[in-house]
Amino acid sequence: MKVIVVFASMTGNTEEMADAVAEGIRAEGAEVVLKNVLDANASELAGYDAFVLGAYTWGDGELPDEFLDFYEELDDLDLSGKQAAVFGSADSSYPEFGKAVDLLEEKLEELGAILAAKGLKVELNPSEREKAACRELGKQVVLAAAGVK
Repeated sequence: MKVIVVFASMTGNTEEMADAVAEGIRAEGAEVVLKNVLDANASELAGYDAFVLGAYTWGDGELPDEFLDFYEELDDLDLSGKQAAVFGSADSSYPEFGKAVDLLEEKLEELGAILAAKGLKVELNPSEREKAACRELGKQVVLAAAGVK
């Protein structure tokens, strides 16, 4: 099984989360490809059994600029039945905590993807406990894609 993790990270927080998600995917025996969103095209998702998207929330609840092209490209895809999950770092000093995670989840569901796990939002940099939750998210995606409940 092959899973891709596509993420955007400015300060390294979301990248740390992506690394932990990838560890969880590997722990379930799946092959994982980890890509910065700037090096990825949404069309690549079709070549994987499942995928995970990670984005920090920018400004008052927006996707980061570097995620916008990828987000728009998603509209060209049929993700029906694809297992997916979303994660991201956020800052509670802003009015919309982790809104980028919500925006990506809404888009994926519109396109037919099945969310294997609830979106994971972390305040700034992930603690060890939160990294464990990221690993669990990766495992859940693999198990869902394998048809294991």
